[in-house]
Amino acid sequence: MRVLLDECLPKKLKRELPEHSVVTVPEQGWAGQKNGALLRLAQAEFDVFLTIDQNLIRQQNLNQIALAIVVLTAQDNQLETLQPLMPKVLEVLETIQPGQIAQVN
Repeated sequence: MRVLLDECLPKKLKRELPEHSVVTVPEQGWAGQKNGALLRLAQAEFDVFLTIDQNLIRQQNLNQIALAIVVLTAQDNQLETLQPLMPKVLEVLETIQPGQIAQVN
């Protein structure tokens, strides 16, 4: 899977998804993009958007986005906090389809 890692997540989280092609928003040159614009850009080049932004689901009309979205639920965005969630993320990535949203906590 081609995974886009939101800029609010630590770059080192990429190491937790070794079987996937993972790029961060800043690496892609999209840092600072608003969520709506970011998702429209991402759907053309990625299969999944990985974020911790809980508001994304409520703030965006995701019905028209052909991109799978995985939202991490954690107390903060520190690598040590997020690492325990990554086995579940790997499971989700095996079956998630474009347009689907999965929350991992």
